[in-house]
Amino acid sequence: MTASDPDRARTRRPARTVTVLLGMLALAANLRAALAGYPPLLETVRSDLGISAGAAGLVQAAAILMMAAGSFAGPALGTRFGRERALGASVGLVGLGSIVRGYPALAPLIGGSLLLGLGIGLAGVLLTGVVKEHLAARAGAATGGYVVSMMVGATVASAIAVPVAVGLGGWSFSLAVWAVPAVLAVVVWIPIARRIVPRDQAAPRIRLPLRDRFARQAACFQAGTSAMFYGWLTWLSPYYQSHGWSSQRAGLLLAVWSVSQIPAALLTPALAERRYRWRFWSLVMLGSCVAGTLGALLLPDPPVVGAWLWAVLLGIGLGAGFPLGLTVIAWRTPHGAASAATSGLALGVGYLAAGLGPLLMGLLIDVTGGFAAALAVILVAAALEAGAILRIGDRRPDAPTAEPADGDAAGPDPGLTAPRHAP
Repeated sequence: MTASDPDRARTRRPARTVTVLLGMLALAANLRAALAGYPPLLETVRSDLGISAGAAGLVQAAAILMMAAGSFAGPALGTRFGRERALGASVGLVGLGSIVRGYPALAPLIGGSLLLGLGIGLAGVLLTGVVKEHLAARAGAATGGYVVSMMVGATVASAIAVPVAVGLGGWSFSLAVWAVPAVLAVVVWIPIARRIVPRDQAAPRIRLPLRDRFARQAACFQAGTSAMFYGWLTWLSPYYQSHGWSSQRAGLLLAVWSVSQIPAALLTPALAERRYRWRFWSLVMLGSCVAGTLGALLLPDPPVVGAWLWAVLLGIGLGAGFPLGLTVIAWRTPHGAASAATSGLALGVGYLAAGLGPLLMGLLIDVTGGFAAALAVILVAAALEAGAILRIGDRRPDAPTAEPADGDAAGPDPGLTAPRHAP
């Protein structure tokens, strides 16, 4: 299909939009699976390799810190090579990193985590640009859809990590198996990417909007929600194993945590989009997360309902946080380039906090011999997110997104402060 054939392009556009959405869902299913498959195996890895909790946390922290690097680099890479093409290559890195982690030693475990973390970070930013460019009229629903796809992958990974390790003969094989769906998703995406006609070729090239007020607020929001999410992703299973749970039962608890995220991720952004009550829904979801954290800390295994209640409350609150953060960015940016730049800053800062969070929690566990100080890190992150929610507020999408910084004569963030109208 060529740009000189507009009639043909208009005829194929509706099918292309549906195809793009389905391809995005296939790619997104790989953006948490490899990470979620590690925590249920963490204690086994520690025992097999003879490493401390801090070193075991470093494996997950390495992946998440590289996600931050990928988020910062994503907008420029998408501009240079095209978001659609770069998106496929990013998920290819996830597959390569999974293969490297198939060798049972600490160095390849960390090295593979670096590769897949870079791929996940790049893909997350590029996905937001693709949503803005091709699905802007339903940004909340589309964002919720691909986040749900991510969560489904994470749920399956956490639930079967231990059985797969037993069946294949080792934890390294269980980590390597996630290369298969990543490669399959890339194979599906390649022909789709070739048929996509970019719709914002005239959009300005925008570097990371460090001086944009809204972008900084979005970064604080993502820092809080990402630190909480990846803190619990890494340490929920080990926390309950420290209370006498078996590794398989603790992995099932993590799966319940992941499953409970799905309805919140799918419905909450759409509800917030319906009446533009973003602050209300964000605070409700944050309250659910704080309740689950305090419950797990003060009464880890209550009678009758058990720890499953805390896992569900945590899942509901954390499941909605990530898509709510991406949805408000999609509302308040005028085109795909601006959306990718803003989300690149927000996700990059968020992943920096998320990478340091599990590592700090692991160090605190080693130092204190318990989890109380580590869980306090989660509560500090919740306070940071609450402050960001109150500052972002409920400004409608047709209002100015932020004021340009004083003295910014060069105008580093063109388009980010321009008004846009509700779809």
